[in-house]
Amino acid sequence: MQLKESININNFDSKIYENSNAESKAILTHYLHNCHFGDEVSDFYRGDALEVIDNFLVSKKKDNYFSSQEEILQQLLYQADDNVRFPTPNNPIFNFIDLFAGIGGFRLALQNIGGRCIYSSEWDLGAQETYFNNFGEIPFGDITKEEVKGFIPQGNIDILCAGFPCQAFSIAGHRKGFSDTRGTLFFDVEQIILQHRPGVVFLENVKNLVSHDKGKTFKVIVEILEERLGYKVFYKVLNTMTHTNIPQNRERIFIVAFDPEQIINYRNFSFPDEVPLTTTIHDFLEQERQEDKYYYSENHKYYPELNRVVTQMDTVYQWRRVYVRENKNNVCPTLTANMGTGGHNVPIIRDNFGIRKLTPKECFAFQGYPTDQYVLPKIANSKLYKQAGNSVTTTLVERIGEKIIEVL
Repeated sequence: MQLKESININNFDSKIYENSNAESKAILTHYLHNCHFGDEVSDFYRGDALEVIDNFLVSKKKDNYFSSQEEILQQLLYQADDNVRFPTPNNPIFNFIDLFAGIGGFRLALQNIGGRCIYSSEWDLGAQETYFNNFGEIPFGDITKEEVKGFIPQGNIDILCAGFPCQAFSIAGHRKGFSDTRGTLFFDVEQIILQHRPGVVFLENVKNLVSHDKGKTFKVIVEILEERLGYKVFYKVLNTMTHTNIPQNRERIFIVAFDPEQIINYRNFSFPDEVPLTTTIHDFLEQERQEDKYYYSENHKYYPELNRVVTQMDTVYQWRRVYVRENKNNVCPTLTANMGTGGHNVPIIRDNFGIRKLTPKECFAFQGYPTDQYVLPKIANSKLYKQAGNSVTTTLVERIGEKIIEVL
């Protein structure tokens, strides 16, 4: 048999061929990135991956598109090996799953310290594309769906990672305490922990989670982890600029919880210490002139105000809907998800060529991504800004991960 044309992962889009599964590309890429290990994880995905290929072949036979499972797998394996910017370590020392994966901040960090990602999920299609461009894997979709949870391999999870969105916990906080978080995305994390019992749970969220609903939200989360699930919890608010030598003022709450039956010496865990900030914003900014679309022209309605306030070249300013605020500490302010949509918090600098917004590449750099390797797909800048603002700072996650591995 001979292929009429080459096969790639986009051939398995659920909109293109009949009898397809909405998660076909996720199933295939998860299998391709685990089949080299020849273990129970690759066995777990193999049956579903072959079923995807069989359904594809059945759909294409009417077009004289004949091939075999093996031919298709070989083509896909070649592409997977050839196109992965950040591959799984050859000899991984622990397994983890990447929930609410975004663009792969947790994955990049934990692969750097020897981790193997055996499952990822992210519902946003733009973030999925960025993830695929760098890790060669399509995350599974909506983790609130039971069929998506069903693709998590059993019994192989050392660390569960989740930068879960913080939805309102008011019902749980006011009425039922730790006994009920239904209606929140943390409930799905709770379900997965209960079913799979990872050795470590590694969570990240906005600093305000601690004070949300007068502290009741955070109390619910800690109580669930400790009293219902039986984990031992450590948590701390850490700032990117004090713990990574990256000049971004970004405070986030990190929660690390250990199963004491699996991790006996969990008491030895501690969060990383502060490090000196020796870099400046100029280590993360592009020095040459950027595209015109990033600069404010003199006929822009806000240019007079911008020109009056944005006078220094050694700091990053913020556009706050109707006024400009200077960051006196000479670092980048917190990057937010709405900075590319015309909302407030738009980061602005003055360079040798004028007054402009930060580029998406610069925003990714302030989040710790190696911009010489990390690929940004050709999608709308507004989506890239959102992805950068929603991401974790990878360098900080890596430092915390190193402290977790010391305990493991």
